[in-house]
Amino acid sequence: MQNPAVDFDIIVQQFTSGRAWWQLGVVVAGFALSWILARLIRARLPSDLGPGALKIGAGSVQRLVVPLLALVFVWWGAFAMSKWQPVPLLHIAIPVIASFAIIRLVIYLLRHVIPPSPTLKASERIIAYGVWAIVALYLTGILPELSAALDDIYFLVGTKRISLLLILHAVFWSGFTIFVALAISRIIEKRLMSAVSLDMSMRVFAGKTIRALAVVLSILIALPLVGIDITVLSVFGGALGVGLGLGLQKIASNYVSGFVILLDRSIRPGDIVTIGDRQGIVADIKARYTVLRGADGTEAIIPNDSIISNTVLNHTYSDTKGAVKTAVTVAYECDVKQAMALFLSAGQTQVRVLREPPPSVLVKVLGDNGIDLELTTWIKDPELGQASLCSDILLETWRTFRENGIGVPYPQHEIRILGSVSPPTAAT
Repeated sequence: MQNPAVDFDIIVQQFTSGRAWWQLGVVVAGFALSWILARLIRARLPSDLGPGALKIGAGSVQRLVVPLLALVFVWWGAFAMSKWQPVPLLHIAIPVIASFAIIRLVIYLLRHVIPPSPTLKASERIIAYGVWAIVALYLTGILPELSAALDDIYFLVGTKRISLLLILHAVFWSGFTIFVALAISRIIEKRLMSAVSLDMSMRVFAGKTIRALAVVLSILIALPLVGIDITVLSVFGGALGVGLGLGLQKIASNYVSGFVILLDRSIRPGDIVTIGDRQGIVADIKARYTVLRGADGTEAIIPNDSIISNTVLNHTYSDTKGAVKTAVTVAYECDVKQAMALFLSAGQTQVRVLREPPPSVLVKVLGDNGIDLELTTWIKDPELGQASLCSDILLETWRTFRENGIGVPYPQHEIRILGSVSPPTAAT
């Protein structure tokens, strides 16, 4: 395609002769046809493409399909009309529509890589401004001159000529390939996380492995695109090995420990564990650390190396059921058997309590103030906590004790006077 630098004289001549209106008609017709086809495609799409898929909803169809189809129609129209007349307006419209489609596509994929945050919005603005700036330079004919000027700024590394233009190309292609790799790996990771037939640890491990391999593969693809020999990575690998040996061994140990945890499945997301003085649910296992969410909602960031090298209590390692122990004290004067039966009934009436294993009541201690009873119940959802269940059991127990005359003692002290001392007589 010829250089589309804007020449206002040619544009005025096109409008004067009426040829420009045909070109504008091609652009309008292209967008109209693409809009109609987008609605037909949207009508034929299933309502749910499944978790992890690139869901193309109504808004996505309009944002993605319309500019892409319009680009195809306008390009075809420019190719056909160029056989009998110049089409400078279409030569300008094609890169503009292409940039519009690229921005829409990149932003759509970007939202699959970066979660909603201020960083995502800033990235979208930077991409849009960058693409439109390149299009403006291209349309005004400045882009070739700017490229030549950047290529004239260079330095030599041995016999290799490294120009500023080459560095910018390397940064662009590296970022582009890594971005595409992360987008694809994110989609695959979502599909893996929805595969209920796989163990959760294996799903997390597979997802992180695919992401790491995608990034490495993208770099290996990007470097040859800009003329950089990938054998230079051997030098970088040697330097990285020295760095790991000297100062990064703790970080490397955390990363290796993270993959070991995922492989041996000793800790899985959703397990209830006690690590040191912290107990909670494993919310996520990252490459370097594990997120432990406590019952109060606080999240502890624990390095994976400390999990490997210390004892960890996994309360749901082989069985997701958990025992809940509730204690109560009754007076010595009451019927202990009846109190145990009422205490057991209070536990059995709770919705969360399992029938198998059955609840049980034991006499723990003949205490100073009364008889200590302990009720053991089993639940299948210990991640929801135990405090509310214990409270419900105790409230129901207190109600039934009052109805049946079972007393709950409180500390009492009995004072006995074993002898008396005569008061001193007054001196006369």
